[in-house]
Amino acid sequence: MKAARKQRYTINAMYVAHVMRALRAVTMRETVKFVQQRGRLLSALVRPLIWLAVFAAGFHNGLGASVIPPYKAHIGYEVYIVPGLLGMILLFHGMQSSLSMVYDREMGVMRLLLTAPLPRWVLLACKLAAGTALSVITCYVFLAVCIAFGATFEPIGWLAVLPALILSGLMLGALWLFLSVYIRQVENFAGAMNFVMFPMFFFSPALYPLSQLREGGSQLLYDVSLVNPFTYAVELIRFALYRTIEPVAALVVVGATALFFLLAVIGYDPQRGLIRRTAPAQPA
Repeated sequence: MKAARKQRYTINAMYVAHVMRALRAVTMRETVKFVQQRGRLLSALVRPLIWLAVFAAGFHNGLGASVIPPYKAHIGYEVYIVPGLLGMILLFHGMQSSLSMVYDREMGVMRLLLTAPLPRWVLLACKLAAGTALSVITCYVFLAVCIAFGATFEPIGWLAVLPALILSGLMLGALWLFLSVYIRQVENFAGAMNFVMFPMFFFSPALYPLSQLREGGSQLLYDVSLVNPFTYAVELIRFALYRTIEPVAALVVVGATALFFLLAVIGYDPQRGLIRRTAPAQPA
């Protein structure tokens, strides 16, 4: 009995070590690609910084007289849009990570990765975790740059927002991982940006409170924003910056992450998903 238990423990330990080696290998590959593509970090920061500089200057007092949670006093618009811009970084980085998946598929690297002696969901989870780690680092670089624009937060808020950034990054990364199943060519990502990324960003509280939509009579846009998972990612980040948990947002983000990742695993299943659909037909 003890021998069998020791053997199971040894097998489990070897399996965990194998998974950690795979995670380290995928993370190193993503990091090397990120470092070599020097414009990638710059492009990830320039877009939200332009929004911060332009919109903060034009709508400095654009929130009206109401004080909305989690804020306890009136704030400048440059402070309000920071959580949404952090979400933009996570959304854009998730798209770039999935873009590399499509590129690897075209180059044949994807099949090599998926033939590794590990369950497919483990390999996809390693890919997702590596991409999320890089996107979270980019978010903290952006938070540091925001200080120059007057958008500052308490130091404890920087630590409190870490779990929210990780969860939101995993959800958005899993979404793009799922979409990469159906995007056959790199060129098709331009359409994905127009029909997925931008609608998710604009139909959310990233730039303005959703209550203003309803008060302005845009009930349809308000309802669409409520079914947008990006809405809850932004709110989770916003509340976390002020050391507050938004339970509904947390539940939606966790649930959406599990759903998107499950769909991605099914999509990359060689029996039901991508490989079966794209495999060339065998001659009779």
